[in-house]
Amino acid sequence: MARPLRIGFTGDVMLGRLVDEHQRRRDVMAVWGGMADRLRSLDGLFVNLECCLSKGGTPWTRTYRPFLFRASPDWALRALRDVGVDWASLANNHVLDFGESALTDTLDHLDDADIAHAGAGRTRSQAWEPSLVEVDGLRVALVSFTDNTPEYAAGPHSPGTAHAEIDVDDEETSRLVGDALDAARAFDPDLLVASVHWGPNMVTTPPARFEAFAHWLAEEGVDFVHGHSAHVFQGVEVYDGSVICYDTGDFVDDYAVDADLHNDRSFLFELTVDPTRRAPSRLRLVPTEIRDYAVHPAPPPVAEWSRKRMRELSSAYDTTFERDDDALVLSLDR
Repeated sequence: MARPLRIGFTGDVMLGRLVDEHQRRRDVMAVWGGMADRLRSLDGLFVNLECCLSKGGTPWTRTYRPFLFRASPDWALRALRDVGVDWASLANNHVLDFGESALTDTLDHLDDADIAHAGAGRTRSQAWEPSLVEVDGLRVALVSFTDNTPEYAAGPHSPGTAHAEIDVDDEETSRLVGDALDAARAFDPDLLVASVHWGPNMVTTPPARFEAFAHWLAEEGVDFVHGHSAHVFQGVEVYDGSVICYDTGDFVDDYAVDADLHNDRSFLFELTVDPTRRAPSRLRLVPTEIRDYAVHPAPPPVAEWSRKRMRELSSAYDTTFERDDDALVLSLDR
């Protein structure tokens, strides 16, 4: 019998600015702190890459952008590869921070490193193309899109992101996302993932229209909704057999920390998949904390805070977790 596979999902991996500055002076693996071995132990690892990977480009000036994120590919690609990152979502509000050339550099660097990606491309059609990743024989199809920063949207012949409004009643959104899901299903995947960069910052609960959209994705056959953008984690829901992580928060960055919302605290979201049933069987949430521009296992008081907050936020969806060591565990057997 095929063994269960563990696939990790993270929130924002922002390797630019002060993270980049510090990484130029320290070991390439320092950015993963005390999490490196756990990341390597996973069978697959999927992240939201919240920066461009380039030495060039020019800062975006067409509209006001207060924060611009770019990391040197010299260390960043090795760091991503050394912990086994298989795929990166590029549908976010920072991949064009240093212009079209830096975005195309990012695409080329990820391709050269054999890290799959989706959510941005050289044209609109390429930005909307799904990815297929094989994890020890398990076929995982991923689509990625965002409602952030419409000025970064790819055009018919220009680079950018897969942009769509998050509205189940929007005909253009239904067409764009529906076509991407059709293309992903054509791979005949064992697991179908939608990675969505949506909504405003520092909000602990999603709006009702995001919940409705996530439910529509589940009804369209998405097995796992990988949400991110808020910089803080949100609740987990199981709907129609699908797992919805409305927001996976921040995994590593240099952001200022809100004393109440604690955007430096989140989880590594580990989805266990049974290959024989082609279905998720368990979701394990491992508490994390960002310190010194790196991600670490959360110390006991921080882990307790995160577990309590996740339980509170998920109770709105009648989701209950069991405790296993420092982690929260949600059984998905059905």
